[in-house]
Amino acid sequence: MRFESFIAMRYLMARSKQAFISVISVTSILGVALGVASLIVVLGVMNGFTKDLRDKILGVNAHALTMHAGGGIADYQTVQDTVRGVPGVTGVTPFIYSEVMISTSNGVKGLVLRGVDPDTAETVLSIREHMQDGTFLDLKKPGVPGIIIGKELAKRLGVGIGSRVNLLSPTGNKSATGFTPRVRMCRIVGLFKTGMWEYDSSLGFVSLDAARDLLGWNNSLVTGLEMTVDDVYNADKVADRVTDVLGGYPYYSRNWMEMNANLFAALKLEKTAMGIILTLIVLVGSFSIVTTLVMLVMEKTRDIAILMSMGATRRQVRHIFMLQGTIIGGVGTVLGFILGLAVAYLLKEYQFIELPKGVYSLDTLPVLVEWTDLVIIGVSAMVLCFVATIYPARQAAGLEPADALRYE
Repeated sequence: MRFESFIAMRYLMARSKQAFISVISVTSILGVALGVASLIVVLGVMNGFTKDLRDKILGVNAHALTMHAGGGIADYQTVQDTVRGVPGVTGVTPFIYSEVMISTSNGVKGLVLRGVDPDTAETVLSIREHMQDGTFLDLKKPGVPGIIIGKELAKRLGVGIGSRVNLLSPTGNKSATGFTPRVRMCRIVGLFKTGMWEYDSSLGFVSLDAARDLLGWNNSLVTGLEMTVDDVYNADKVADRVTDVLGGYPYYSRNWMEMNANLFAALKLEKTAMGIILTLIVLVGSFSIVTTLVMLVMEKTRDIAILMSMGATRRQVRHIFMLQGTIIGGVGTVLGFILGLAVAYLLKEYQFIELPKGVYSLDTLPVLVEWTDLVIIGVSAMVLCFVATIYPARQAAGLEPADALRYE
């Protein structure tokens, strides 16, 4: 063991006559540990919220969209075959988008209507995981056209599986008596619940043929194509590649990150702000290390002078106290990791903290601990603790042996 390490460990262990300094040291360790544990748990919960929100958004929406500046894609099947062959694209399905009114005897509500291809929609949209009744294939049943709506919307309209609703399109017919809205009757064949109010209360799915009939479109027109990609975080690159393959304008593509940029930017900012706030706890612990070392230097003035008289260099003395403070910070960081990871595991495994139903998009706290966050937390904590040792260590190294021993 090196000379500096031996002395530093000796000062840390032999504290029988320095109870007050020992208490401050323990407080410093606990301060660092609580700060590190808080950072791990809070950032893990925020990562969990972000992932849950991303999964719910991608459950209803595709990873990327390709549309035509002219208002729709006419020969969509040819374009669909071309897009399916682009590297990185794992699934393609056509869609029709419109805003209509849905009405029953119990009321009227605005509805975001999505026309989908029942045969290929489930290969792109993972909303099937949120279906509580029915499937997309039920939209193909003969007779009255089927519609799939959110659970909250069904509750508001007082309808269920098999109930009939009316859809009113804004693109109606002109007649001698004026403008007549186009109305079509549909039968509810499916219900879904994503946990997000915006989707569960105002979104509906019908087949492409039913959407065209309601909107008065011809049989080969769709709003655009929805795609899934092999890596959701490379959706922007794949979308640009699709646009290039199609020859650029009038085709253009958008990805899920672009369409939800404001939301995820706000979540990222909130995560950064919480990280900075909680880092202050670690900073408080590091200030306690300063106090511990300053008091230890005052207590060990005679010992320092003797060591220097026996040949210890100022550099070695400085290293003794820097190493001592670093050990305190290291112990606190390790304890913080153990505590933080244990709490995160318990929250994820047993989910004992429940959230108010109907307020959030999920019922319990989600936890996702990422190794990059752990590395940043560990490095930041150790850097703060190391910086806290610089001043006391320099003060100890600056002592003059003759002055320190003069009154002993």
